[in-house]
Amino acid sequence: MKTVYFITIALVALVFISFKAAPLFMSKVPQQIYTVLGNQNQVEFRYYPSAIMASVVTPDTTYEKASSKSFRTLAGYIFGGNQSNEKIAMTAPVRMDMSTDKTTMSFVMPEGYTLSNLPKPQSSQVILGVSAPEYVAVIRFGGWASDTKIADMRKELSERLAQLHISHQNNFRYLGYNAPWDVVNRRNEMIVSIDSVSVPKTQK
Repeated sequence: MKTVYFITIALVALVFISFKAAPLFMSKVPQQIYTVLGNQNQVEFRYYPSAIMASVVTPDTTYEKASSKSFRTLAGYIFGGNQSNEKIAMTAPVRMDMSTDKTTMSFVMPEGYTLSNLPKPQSSQVILGVSAPEYVAVIRFGGWASDTKIADMRKELSERLAQLHISHQNNFRYLGYNAPWDVVNRRNEMIVSIDSVSVPKTQK
């Protein structure tokens, strides 16, 4: 009974610490810049300017298989695994694009970096590039991501856009904002590109 009691206390403490730490983590980590253009049918519409990104492409096609492996490679790059041994600040969100033949995970580089002043990766798997500016539709969900949850959110976003008669480019991506140890207040998003003329005129 004592063992069960102490395990229960430890779990409660972990949840409490995570509840306190999650907002702290979210507030201290710089987030990718975007402009909110409006909301309709529980879908948020945003404009993202171009950004410098470090990416890893793997042949894995599921979240479970690709997430940990790709994250470790990218984390190694920003934590000093580069030719300058330079530490680069972590940002949010972590971006994942899962297609039928590959998965691309990307970290957005902090403001102030360009392709010319970013340190070169030691790993040949890390690719530096610039994203194109885009308009996107977004839905948010909590908890931990999984392949099932991501598939459900992809379907839900597609259905909500269909209800609004808004077409999309079918390039659904998953955005994750939290550290692995955050237990509550988790933020996940599913996004897809749309044409600028498709953004609803009705604002928030």
